[in-house]
Amino acid sequence: MFKSTTYSKILIWLTLFSIAMAYLESAIVVYLRAFMYPGGFDFPLVMIDKQIIITEVFREVSTIVILLSVSIITGKHLTEKFAWFIYCFGVWDIFYYVFLKLLIGWPESFMTWDVLFLVPVTWIGPVITPVITSFTMILLAGFIIWFSSRNIRVILKRKESILLLTGSLILIIAWSWDYSRFILQHISVSELLNFSNKNALYDFVQMYVPESFNWILYWAGELVILSGIGLFFFRYRKEI
Repeated sequence: MFKSTTYSKILIWLTLFSIAMAYLESAIVVYLRAFMYPGGFDFPLVMIDKQIIITEVFREVSTIVILLSVSIITGKHLTEKFAWFIYCFGVWDIFYYVFLKLLIGWPESFMTWDVLFLVPVTWIGPVITPVITSFTMILLAGFIIWFSSRNIRVILKRKESILLLTGSLILIIAWSWDYSRFILQHISVSELLNFSNKNALYDFVQMYVPESFNWILYWAGELVILSGIGLFFFRYRKEI
């Protein structure tokens, strides 16, 4: 079993690792925006070369693989591996915005719109939303790691896992809601599946400007996740 001091060392090094990854990620975005948005990033999105889009998608996937790999190597069991992953992800995501603010003065505010993710669909929302969710991830990870450091065998029960997964899916729907609504107003689902119509899809993407964020869905997702975290915390608190 790891001792608490060992956990402290792991926490320090994985925090530094995640912050360094955040800087690399923000540096890439600085280069891309200087090339694609010389006047500053804003909607509607500028259409880019297909090869760059593919590269960006795989860059995002690679980032997840890197964070996942470090977590798998570090964690003693499945729940702990999961905890280190969401901890690294949360720190990485928060410092990504911190470095962008320091490097290029963006975002202008917490309510500034951003493209959050491209896989499996485009996620868009105010900057404050991924930041809040990242702190939620760090909270859950902190509880799991804290209990594990006290030689407690930590396992997420089925009800807790369902709440966490359901809340996460609700958040994804909230982030993809406005963009999906806009696209489906102009192109049917059958047309989206028809790859020969991709030029029309690109045209509509160039017209998209975020109108509203589904805060009801977002806070519902956060509440469901926090409910799962609460059940987990109070269940294990009795064992300390």
